[in-house]
Amino acid sequence: MFKKILIANRGEIACRVIATARKMGIATVAVYSEADREARHVKLADEAVLLGPAPSRESYLVADKLIAAAKATGAQAIHPGYGFLSENENFARRCEAEGIVFIGPKAHSIAAMGDKIASKKLAQAAGVSTIPGYNDVIESAAQAVQIARGIGYPVMIKASAGGGGKGLRVAYSDQEAQEGFVACQNEARNSFGDDRVFIEKFVQEPRHIEIQVLGDAHGHVIYLGERECSIQRRHQKVIEEAPSPFISEATRRAMGEQAVALAQAVQYQSAGTVEFVVGKEQDFYFLEMNTRLQVEHPVTECITGLDLVELMIRVAAGEPLPLTQAQVQRQGWAIECRINAEDPFRNFLPSTGRLVRFTPPEQTLFAAGPAQTAGSEPTAGQEPAAFGGVRVDTGVFEGGEIPMHYDSMIAKLIVHGRDRADAIARMREALNGFVIRGISSNIPFQSALLAHPDFVSGQFNTGFIAQHYAHGFRAEDVPHPDPDFLVALAAFVRRKSRERATGISGQLPGYGVKVGQDYVVISLAADGAHRYTPVHVDECVGETGYASVHVGPQHYQIHSPSRLNDIVVSGQCNRQPFTAQIERGAPNNPLALVLQHNGTRLQAMVVSPRMAELHRLMPFKQPPDMSRFVLSPMPGLLVDVAVQPGQKVQAGERVAVIEAMKMENVLFAAADGVVAKVLAAKGESLVVDQPIVEFEK
Repeated sequence: MFKKILIANRGEIACRVIATARKMGIATVAVYSEADREARHVKLADEAVLLGPAPSRESYLVADKLIAAAKATGAQAIHPGYGFLSENENFARRCEAEGIVFIGPKAHSIAAMGDKIASKKLAQAAGVSTIPGYNDVIESAAQAVQIARGIGYPVMIKASAGGGGKGLRVAYSDQEAQEGFVACQNEARNSFGDDRVFIEKFVQEPRHIEIQVLGDAHGHVIYLGERECSIQRRHQKVIEEAPSPFISEATRRAMGEQAVALAQAVQYQSAGTVEFVVGKEQDFYFLEMNTRLQVEHPVTECITGLDLVELMIRVAAGEPLPLTQAQVQRQGWAIECRINAEDPFRNFLPSTGRLVRFTPPEQTLFAAGPAQTAGSEPTAGQEPAAFGGVRVDTGVFEGGEIPMHYDSMIAKLIVHGRDRADAIARMREALNGFVIRGISSNIPFQSALLAHPDFVSGQFNTGFIAQHYAHGFRAEDVPHPDPDFLVALAAFVRRKSRERATGISGQLPGYGVKVGQDYVVISLAADGAHRYTPVHVDECVGETGYASVHVGPQHYQIHSPSRLNDIVVSGQCNRQPFTAQIERGAPNNPLALVLQHNGTRLQAMVVSPRMAELHRLMPFKQPPDMSRFVLSPMPGLLVDVAVQPGQKVQAGERVAVIEAMKMENVLFAAADGVVAKVLAAKGESLVVDQPIVEFEK
C-alpha cells in the first residue's frame, strides 16, 4: 500500500480523497493555485505544493508541475479526482513512465473510452446499442449544419473531450447548430485543450441513468447499481439519486451487464461510470463512459456501504476487488443535491465572493463508512449505512473565498433514507438547516424541485427543469404549503424577544417593556405591495420557548429550544418537527426579520397595530431606472464587447460576453436602441451590476 499520495485537484473532491487516505493511514500532498492558498484542501493535507497562477491552464492542468510536485514530496501515486486531468490519457501515461501510480484506469482504457468519438465506435463494435449520429471529427460550422440536417433536428453538439456539461449544446435549427458548434469548440478548447466536436440525435423525453463499475488488475469487473441523474439544468446535473425510481430490476441487470462487458473490453481497472440515455419504454442507449470518479458517487456509497475512493486506491496498489457481483448489497435510498454558488433568481448566474456564514446541517453520515453518532470518528466498513444519515462533502469553509476561476459547486448535500419518500423528507429538512451567507446559492431552487409533484412521483426526464422553469426561477415558483406558518413563526420570535426584554434590569417605573398579545406581521414586498396580517399570541407565563399563535382561523402551537440569536431554529409546530432560518435585520431594513423555510423566503416586520397603521401611510420609494444600461449580472471577466458608440442595436442582439466559473455568459440587448457609451473594456474584471454599455435616452 502507498505511504503517500498526491491529489491533483482542488475543492470538495480533494477533501474527499484526503478523508479516505487519512482513514487508510496514507499521507497526503495537496496542490494549489495562488487563488487557493487558503483553501480547505490545503489545510487538510499533510503537505501542500504551489502550482502557479489562478487560471487552471497555468496550474491544475500543467502535468509537468504535478509530476514535479509528486517527485519532490515523495508521493508514490497521484489521485486525479474528477475534471482537470482525470481523463487525460497523456497524463496517465506520463505518470506511469515516471514511476508514479495513477489512481485511475490505465492510459489505454482512457484512450479507448475517455474520447467520446472513439468510445462510441468501440461500443458499436462490441454490439452495444448507440444513438444515431456522426462520430468523426467535424471541421466547420457549415459541415455541422449539413450533418445536423441529415440526422434530423433536434441534435446534440458535443465536444469529444467534454464533460460536466461544458462543450455541449442542443440545436433545433440551422442557426442554433452553427452557433452551437462554434460555442462548443471554444468551451472545449478553453476547458480541455481539445476542440474536436461530434453530433448525435437528441432523444426527446430521455432519462439519464448511469451504471457505476469497478474493475481490478486481475480481470474482475462488477457493477454497483445505477444512479438516476435526469434532473439537469443546461446539461449540468442538479439532483442525483440511487437507485432510480424508473427502471425495473430486469433493465437494471441488463444495463449493468452491458456496462461490465464494455469495461472488460478495454481491460478497465478502477472506478468508472457508463452513462445511458433511457427511453420511456426502458429502451436504453450508450452515451459515454466517464473513466474517473463521478461527482455523484456518494449516493452509490450510501446504498452499498462501500468507499469508492478506498477501492480505487486499493485497485491501483494491485489488490483484487474485495467482493463479487453476488455480494453487492443495496439498501435504502440516497439523494444528492449539488449546492452551487449561483443566484437562482437571476437566471442562475455565478455568485462569487466571501462566505460570510457557512454552516451545513449536522453531519451523521461520513464518506468513509456507515452512519455515526454525532462527534464520533468515521470508520471503514462494507455494510450498508444506517438509515437517516446526512453527509456534506465540501471544499470551503466559513470566511473563505469563492473564486471566479473554477466550478460553481461549493458543496454536495447527501441524505440516506429508508425509501425515496423518507430520503426526500430528510433532504428538505437538511436544506432548511444549511446556512450560506455572503454569496447566493441554489438552495431555494433545490427546495422547489424536491417539492414538485412530478419529482415526488418520479415522473420526470432530463427536460424537467426546462419544461417547468422555462422562463427562469422566481420566488413565486416555491409555493409554501402553509404560508401562514412563516407569519406565525415571525410572531413567535418577536414575542420571545419581548418576553426576554421585560427581564432587563434598570428599566424606569412606568416605562418598562410591555409584551403585548396583539401584533401585525407586515410581509414586505419589493414592489411595495406589503401584506398586513393581524396575529394574536396567547399568554404563556413561565413556559420557555413556547407560544400559541393565532393567524386568522389558524392556530399554531410552536415550541422551540433554539436561542433568539440562532440562525437555524428548530422545534415543533402543532407537534410536527420543523427547521427554519431566521435572522434579525435585512440589508435594506434593520427592523425586519428574514425567515427561510422550504425554499420560501419572507422578509417581515412584527409591530403593534398602531405602528402598522402608520406604516401603511409611508410612501413607497421607487428603485432607480437602469433600463438604459446593460449591467454585469455577475462578477467575471469581460471577454468581448460586441457593440460600439453610435451603433444601432435591436432587441435580442448580442452586446457582451462575460466569462465566470469556466462558462461563457452572453448578454443581449433588452430593447432596440442606439449605443451612447461603452463603459467597460475587454479584459476588465467586473463586479455585480457594473455598467458595461449605456444606450441613448
